[in-house]
Amino acid sequence: MSSAHAVYAERPWSSQYHDAQQQSPRSTEFDNLPALLVDSADHFSDQKAFTTCTANGMNGRMTFAQVDEASDAFAIYLREELGVAPGTRVAIQMPNCLSYPVAAFGVLKAGCVLVNVNPLYTAPEMEKQFIDSGAEVLVIIDMFTDKLAGMLSRTPIRHVITTTISLYFPPVVRPIVYYIQKYWSRMIPDCPVEAIFLLDALESGRRLRQAVGIDPRDYWKDLGRSDLALLQYTGGTTGVAKGAMLSHGNLLANIGQIDCMGRSHIEDGRECVLTALPVYHVFAFSVNLLSFYMSGAHNILVPSPRPIQNLQRAIQNYPITWITGVNTLFNALLNEEWFTVYPPKHLKASIAGGTALHRSVAERWRRITGTPLVEGYGLTESSPVVTFNPLTTEPRPGSIGIPVPDTEIMLVNPDGEPVAPGEPGELIVRGPQVMAGYWEKPEETAKTLRDGWLYTGDIAVMDADGYLSIVDRKKDMILVSGFNVYPNEIEDCISRLDAVQEVAVIGVPDDDTGEAVRAFVVKRGEITADEIRQHCQQALARYKVPKQIEFRDELPTTPIGKVLRKDLRAEYLNRNAPQ
Repeated sequence: MSSAHAVYAERPWSSQYHDAQQQSPRSTEFDNLPALLVDSADHFSDQKAFTTCTANGMNGRMTFAQVDEASDAFAIYLREELGVAPGTRVAIQMPNCLSYPVAAFGVLKAGCVLVNVNPLYTAPEMEKQFIDSGAEVLVIIDMFTDKLAGMLSRTPIRHVITTTISLYFPPVVRPIVYYIQKYWSRMIPDCPVEAIFLLDALESGRRLRQAVGIDPRDYWKDLGRSDLALLQYTGGTTGVAKGAMLSHGNLLANIGQIDCMGRSHIEDGRECVLTALPVYHVFAFSVNLLSFYMSGAHNILVPSPRPIQNLQRAIQNYPITWITGVNTLFNALLNEEWFTVYPPKHLKASIAGGTALHRSVAERWRRITGTPLVEGYGLTESSPVVTFNPLTTEPRPGSIGIPVPDTEIMLVNPDGEPVAPGEPGELIVRGPQVMAGYWEKPEETAKTLRDGWLYTGDIAVMDADGYLSIVDRKKDMILVSGFNVYPNEIEDCISRLDAVQEVAVIGVPDDDTGEAVRAFVVKRGEITADEIRQHCQQALARYKVPKQIEFRDELPTTPIGKVLRKDLRAEYLNRNAPQ
């Protein structure tokens, strides 16, 4: 065994675990996700489980018992009224709202497979995912049903169930919200296909339960940890949209790993978590929806965090103890006077993921809120969490932390050989949270899963204590005169300037150096390109300093706030293509 192999075998990060992180995860006692969901409902029955908080202050809420009963009814409707078989794929397409946990938990309780669909998808994107997943049932928010026109007949979808944001709002408020959305702002189009409203589906399920004496536990009692629970679509490590097959065991393992890492700051039944990230994304799905549900937390669902002022009522009206988000969300909050003057007084900790957390954002967050903003790392293919910064130790800015319990990692060179601590290498992962593969894509699976290891495509370095730092995506690396340049490092440097609100860095073709560094900057104060370069020259090698700087009013982002470097690169190449 080489010395580098030996380092990883010794697991240097193990000494960084707190006592709670050494214990067996609580989720290991369950054979499947419905068993965990029912156990939480039994323990926290009358406590508030979910509240939808809109920008105008109108909201609705459900207790754990209400979510449990409604999701049971939906499971019965799926199995008995629609006659779907166990393992049938059911697509859910909606933003954060009370209908989501009812539908998602009902799908799992029916022994079906949940397929999360981005509600912002275009009709062609929806069609492609419906066909690829083989989904037979669609639960969709009413605001996007017009996209179904003319497309549904080309997909396997046979049943459509619609819902609305105001479902479970107080009876007096619900029709007002619906009227405003339907007739005033015209956000709700006429549905062009035959569909049933979710409330009617639930009533049908309740009638069937009473008439026939159905126990929905019979649907899921025999589900095992290897059974498929979720098809979560991702661009993944090879760029083609595909469904990561996540089993009940994968998700249960990751829920337990998340719980172990946060246990020091979590009191069962007493937490209040702000969910601004969409729960159809795997980060919020596993962390906010499932892990905090196991802990009996009150989950504040925000349908849309944009503009950032949409979070003001949620943060000011509820005793928020945890916030999850991405760098852009935390940065945006820090630029709001209402947040910096009156930061959430009950806050314990915040979790950043999805994209690199800038050191300047983490430092400002701690200074203003008095609480840690810690970075974790994961990807869809690992359910998603792979590493996390322990909350029981001093924060290490710029680090994604240590592997969560029961997780092995290695950093390898292009030949697959491990590299020594301090040397950059591709991060590969092995653990119970790693997917079985990509849905019906054996060739793509073989590229990503090799000899039991998940190849992430991310370049990282590890220090002597086992703490990891992501250098960058392998595909985003810039080659300047033969030198490797990583956009994250430059973005982190530029973001420390007070006059910079956001920044993204890409590589562009250059006749002299092969590629050149180009920075896209959103300002919040007065600053020039020369001032940015002078700042970079103080901290970076000359070949890393941006050769080109472009100021923008905004940067393209994904629904969860990741800056889309690939869109910036494509736009630049199109704009500068030879005529």
